Amino acid sequence: MFSLNSLSVQFNGIDLFKDISFMINPKDRIGLVGKNGVGKSTLLKIISGQMPIQSGKVVIPEGQSVGYLAQEITLASDKTILEETLSVFEAIAKMETEIEHINVQLAERTDYESEVYSELIVKLSELHEQINLLDPSKMESSAEKILKGLGFAEKDLERSVQEFSGGWQMRVELAKLLLKKPSLLLLDEPTNHLDIESILWLEGVLKDYPGAIIMISHDRMFLDNITKRTVEIVFGKFHDYKVPYSKYFELREERLNQQEAAFKNQQKHIAQQERFIEKFRAKSTKAKQVQSKMKQLEKIERVEFDELDTSSIQFHFPPSPRSGQVVIHGESVSKNYGSLNILKNLDFKIERGERIAFVGKNGEGKTTLVRLINAVEKYEGEITIGHNVKIGYYAQIQEKTLGEENTVYQVIENEATGEWAKVHKIRGLLGAFLFGEEDIDKKVKVLSGGEKSRLALAKLLLDPVNLLILDEPTNHLDIASKEILKNALLKYDGTLIVVSHDRDFLQGLTNKTYEFKNKQVKEHIGDINEFLTYHQVESFRAFEAEKEGQKLQQITPEKTEKKPNDYKKNKETQKQIRQLNAAIGKAEKKITTLENEIKSLEEKMIEADFNTQPESKDIFFKHAETQKQLDNVMQQWEELSEQLEKLN
Repeated sequence: MFSLNSLSVQFNGIDLFKDISFMINPKDRIGLVGKNGVGKSTLLKIISGQMPIQSGKVVIPEGQSVGYLAQEITLASDKTILEETLSVFEAIAKMETEIEHINVQLAERTDYESEVYSELIVKLSELHEQINLLDPSKMESSAEKILKGLGFAEKDLERSVQEFSGGWQMRVELAKLLLKKPSLLLLDEPTNHLDIESILWLEGVLKDYPGAIIMISHDRMFLDNITKRTVEIVFGKFHDYKVPYSKYFELREERLNQQEAAFKNQQKHIAQQERFIEKFRAKSTKAKQVQSKMKQLEKIERVEFDELDTSSIQFHFPPSPRSGQVVIHGESVSKNYGSLNILKNLDFKIERGERIAFVGKNGEGKTTLVRLINAVEKYEGEITIGHNVKIGYYAQIQEKTLGEENTVYQVIENEATGEWAKVHKIRGLLGAFLFGEEDIDKKVKVLSGGEKSRLALAKLLLDPVNLLILDEPTNHLDIASKEILKNALLKYDGTLIVVSHDRDFLQGLTNKTYEFKNKQVKEHIGDINEFLTYHQVESFRAFEAEKEGQKLQQITPEKTEKKPNDYKKNKETQKQIRQLNAAIGKAEKKITTLENEIKSLEEKMIEADFNTQPESKDIFFKHAETQKQLDNVMQQWEELSEQLEKLN
């Protein structure tokens, strides 16, 4: 088990958290929650060794490893996507060299009972376990499978890492971690740059992950589907709940209600005792009782009522001016970047009051179409903006719309007109988005992702609009802020377009879904749940078709006419199946024999006087050699079983 013992962290003399401790069990699935700025990312950096420990201790068991996925990643690599992913296996060569070195030492040493000799044996065993876990025999196929699951196409695997954005580079880093399979996996906002398909795939992988996981995520559904334990940080304190995120909310409410009831009862009791003391303090006949009650009050253990961080952004969108019935009309819209075609001959119409979600894999053109509507880029075809349409645009990358060198105050001041130009109005607006006096002179370039998101939202309120276009608005917002934004959007009376991969945020917010795929847009009526139901069925069929091939004939109305050579092929297949079954049976017998040999050797190795016996060295080497034979036979058995499964 991993453990955190009495950890404390301070910034500028202020405690971020103080004297916190908890255990991490081998199969834990922990969601780390709390508002932005409470220290979640800092804690992961400390556990992973990315940040020095100020006070306390992180205990990592012998032979266990930690993998960390940061929120922002830039890979300084000139390798291809596949080469960079496979670089995790370079460690295998180093491990094998170390194994050879240890074997030489063990052969030369005679100090069998020494601590050094024992440490060498333990280290050798750990190295063998690590190599077996990485499974180098399947490294390239495993890497390709993971990369495709994370959204990379076959043609992307040979492209340079430097051709991809930071979000795609983050996927490469995540793929490397999933291949390495560290004992403890630390994930900081892993879904920020993933599309819905990749999130669904990642959920399945993480559910079956062999080690422990701690993750920070603002995607409530993602947390609920994976985590079984929730650790909350609030005002430097840690509260540990052995339940997923949604259930944690209920239990936290129960805990606070119980605390409040106990606190009120105790305060009532204390007030009664104090009134008695005050009333009879001067009476000698009651002196003994007064003294007794005073001692009782001194000894009473006061009920603590936990504070909640209730600070949150507070806003609503101003009423929108009325627009024409047709808000946007696109005809034969195409977009190319050089020879790369992103969108091809799109025809679409968005009408007043519609609330549309743009969904699909990253790179399919969602953000591109948003930029075309906002006239940020040139394109072929025609996009007509309707009568009296005023657009409010929230861009995915805030630095470009806010201006890196502007201060927080200047961002609002530059856009403000009329009444908004008054100082107290601007300060009031910034205060509603949690920017205090100490924040307004900060430059945009030093703000966190969450602060930039809040500032961009504040900027949207400066001018009433009737078409609101939001590109990934929930990235970097904590769960409480996302809820407030969603509630404000539900009350918004204009036309809405949202680009998002956050299912929980989209649920109930939109009434139409545009699916971006293969350079086209497919319209689906209904909210994201209805779309996903359809989408999952479609994906499952595609998966089955790829996996089972001929079985598609069973669900196809038209029967395929049998060819003359079908009988010969079937006969040959049956012969191969019989041969494989025989080979598998032989391998299984060999596995049983080798496992019995290893068990017998291990029984000798645990005898009290084993290290003093002259044959101990031979037994140890025989154990290592037999284990190696077993690994080889197990690998053969797996390959034969896979072949049999395909034929069946």
